[in-house]
Amino acid sequence: MSSSTETWTILRLLQWTTDYLAECGSDNPRLDAELLLAEARGCSRIQLYTAFDEVADERVRTAFRELVRRRAEGIPVAYLVGRREFYSREFRVTPDVLIPRPETEFVVTTLLDLVGQENRNQPLAIADVGTGSGILAICLAAELPQSQVTATDVSPAALDVARANAAMHQVQDRIRFLETDILETLPAGATFDFVVSNPPYVSEEEYADLDRTVRDFEPRLALVAGPSGAEVIE
Repeated sequence: MSSSTETWTILRLLQWTTDYLAECGSDNPRLDAELLLAEARGCSRIQLYTAFDEVADERVRTAFRELVRRRAEGIPVAYLVGRREFYSREFRVTPDVLIPRPETEFVVTTLLDLVGQENRNQPLAIADVGTGSGILAICLAAELPQSQVTATDVSPAALDVARANAAMHQVQDRIRFLETDILETLPAGATFDFVVSNPPYVSEEEYADLDRTVRDFEPRLALVAGPSGAEVIE
């Protein structure tokens, strides 16, 4: 992506960057290129499709070049743009929290199925253990409008991210955030209708074999449970 007199349209930038990121080992090079270019332009990803023939100005190209450089180093796109979608909602993410995975939506859908459509307005007490960015606690609070959620995490930095996400989705009044290891310092007599969690489950041995974009950039605390990987679950 040189700064010569060549004409760099939006489409050409995407094509060049897709090839480049593929060479660098990206699993989704086209998607990465689109997300990063949308970030550099300050637009939505879908808006790129109506601007393929537009020539990118130097400001956009400079910002895009830096994002692509950092992505090529292995930094996840979610950390570069500062957000990730989960259960059709956008969440702020930082290197202090695990990047939400689509598979974790199964926890939300399973709990909602257990509650049943007819009971979604019933008052429920829910605990989210190891809340991280707050995705489970926030989605459940939003989908179950009479629920009260207690979200715990051992990381104060993660709880700061979760609180910001709760405020963004306007459910902060129904989520209590606690800095604690699992459920150690809950108020006496606290009971819950449901406990959800996406806890660390990677063993020390497995951690060494993780993809470098996960191992080098996502928080080890959110990944590794201990020697066996089952310590937190147990």
